[in-house]
Amino acid sequence: MNLFDLKLAEHGIRLARGPIQTLQVNVGRKCNQSCHHCHVEAAPWRTEMLDELTALKIGTWITENRPKTVDITGGAPELSEYFCYLVETARAAGCEVIDRNNLTIIETEKFAFLPEYLASHQVQIVASLPCYSRENVDLQRGNGVFDKSISALRKLNAHGYGTRLPLTLVYNPVGPKIPGPQAELEKDYKAVLLDEFGIRFTSLFTITNQPIGRFAEELRQQGRWDAYLELLANSFNPETVPELMCRSTLSVGYRGELYDCDFNQMLGLGLETGGAHGVTRPTDRTLAGRNSLFLWDVSPEDLDGAPIRTGIHCLACTAGAGSSCGGALKVESAFVGK
Repeated sequence: MNLFDLKLAEHGIRLARGPIQTLQVNVGRKCNQSCHHCHVEAAPWRTEMLDELTALKIGTWITENRPKTVDITGGAPELSEYFCYLVETARAAGCEVIDRNNLTIIETEKFAFLPEYLASHQVQIVASLPCYSRENVDLQRGNGVFDKSISALRKLNAHGYGTRLPLTLVYNPVGPKIPGPQAELEKDYKAVLLDEFGIRFTSLFTITNQPIGRFAEELRQQGRWDAYLELLANSFNPETVPELMCRSTLSVGYRGELYDCDFNQMLGLGLETGGAHGVTRPTDRTLAGRNSLFLWDVSPEDLDGAPIRTGIHCLACTAGAGSSCGGALKVESAFVGK
């Protein structure tokens, strides 16, 4: 039993899936950036990407099952040649669509069309901006990223994002810390970005850095791994568990395989199957030597009540006010820093 499961057991909590609200599609690992904190370990040289057959199968599933939200992520999801197909298929099916945008992609010549395109399809944008300080952003994401991000935000504002269309920014701490209160940070972000750059946005998500991928490697190199896990464990907040994204989100990888969340996907922790609440894993499907469950093998009803695979990284989602792809899970928490 891992440390996260021990925390659940201490509070008598069973973690299981509810109805699926969001299909999160990770289209691959290729990105125009290579950020230090990236749990996907995305980079310009990565080649793992969604292929045509898998894209069409995912599109068919979306059309048939019509999840409330289709959340497209990566890497830089726009680098997938099937990004527009997924956007348009999901919108035609009546789904809300989220683009997990790194902002700097808009500053490349090939993708300068994005603000107009995304606005025309009423795509919600969740954009990475880990701080309103140039120094902190460039430290975490690379030199010049802050200025490119500001330029991209101005272009999004010009197409209605931040006013009539939703534009959410994402904050994550620099280093092994838990984010401060989301509402307070949002207030600070709005004041600074408006006063200094004339930029408006709708809301801010605070996300705790996951101890996986490049960030985990950095923690170990600095000798801070144990201290960070201790901080997360001591900040465990049972009130966040009912709101965890793994309860209502289904994560699909670029090959079509299923996971409880994007973090489990990066660790190769496939969807739990079998048992009283699980679903049967097809015997003719293999992925990297393992039997795997694929999106087109299931319907949303198959997964309702299924168990959720966990690991010590899950402590990041339940620390303090909690953390998910939708930001903090609680408005305030008395557990932060304890």
